[in-house]
Amino acid sequence: MKKAIITGINGQDGAYLAQFLLNIGYEVTGFTRKNTASFKGLNYLQIKDKVKIVECNLLNIEQVSKLLGAIEPDEIYNLSAQSSVSKSYQEPIDTFEFNTLSVFNIIESIKKTNPSIKLYQASSSEMFGSVKKLPITEESIIHPVSPYAISKVAAHYTCVNYRESYGMFISCGILFNHESYLRNDTFFIKKVIRESLEISLGKREILKVGNIDIKRDFGFAPKYVEAMYLMLQQEKPCDFLICSGKSVSLREIIYYIFEKLKISKSLCIIDPAFYRPSDIEDIYGINEKAKKELNWNYDFNFFEVLDLLLEEEVKNYKNK
Repeated sequence: MKKAIITGINGQDGAYLAQFLLNIGYEVTGFTRKNTASFKGLNYLQIKDKVKIVECNLLNIEQVSKLLGAIEPDEIYNLSAQSSVSKSYQEPIDTFEFNTLSVFNIIESIKKTNPSIKLYQASSSEMFGSVKKLPITEESIIHPVSPYAISKVAAHYTCVNYRESYGMFISCGILFNHESYLRNDTFFIKKVIRESLEISLGKREILKVGNIDIKRDFGFAPKYVEAMYLMLQQEKPCDFLICSGKSVSLREIIYYIFEKLKISKSLCIIDPAFYRPSDIEDIYGINEKAKKELNWNYDFNFFEVLDLLLEEEVKNYKNK
């Protein structure tokens, strides 16, 4: 039986990846900063009792090395990060410190304990930032425009350097936005769906948003975690864009949800307080490499995903 460690196990991707790996016979250990953390995702998927939860401070290299030696994993999926772009503007130093040093500590611990351990690093489409040519490919120029993106660039190239310098099996998944019911309430799609539903039920009057004319490449999280697994099953490590291949504006998303819930567009209020210091107008990628080399199958358009998310949100809201 293969063993996998998932850092950031209490997040959206951690929960869906754990479910996927358990279904194909893996023994899964989840690293969390605190054992008192919320495991909403694992509980929702009814797999909490099947995952071994271990408290680990990824900024403590001695602790990381000791745990790797004790668990002896075949694969590590590093999903742990301060992943909020907005929060990174408020806490840039903490964001950079955690998102970079944690990666150094994991890689160094692998190198010391067992260099044959395969590592998946969660990189981000935010790294490309201010792009001049679309669609994005694995070879596109990187130009980060937020403290979060800068931290992910540093972590990404740390992984590339160790892979090239020491021959370690480290693959980076450069994922574009991907959503699910388990997404944290502070993220845009979850916020819009949840608050729009409350408007339709008479529990909220308006939806306040920032710049909704920007466009993003959105996908479905449960399918994206499959690509993470596939990256570590290849003969050689490599980096892959994981995306839908199309972008959609935030305005289109809001109006689609409003129409589904029979809400007037006038209840969507633009609030400058929600604007970021800098933002990307449009971004989308090409997923041909992942489809061809990983045999990853993805054919959702995002409005189909929105239908799934809205249905799940309505069902669970009624059951509260």
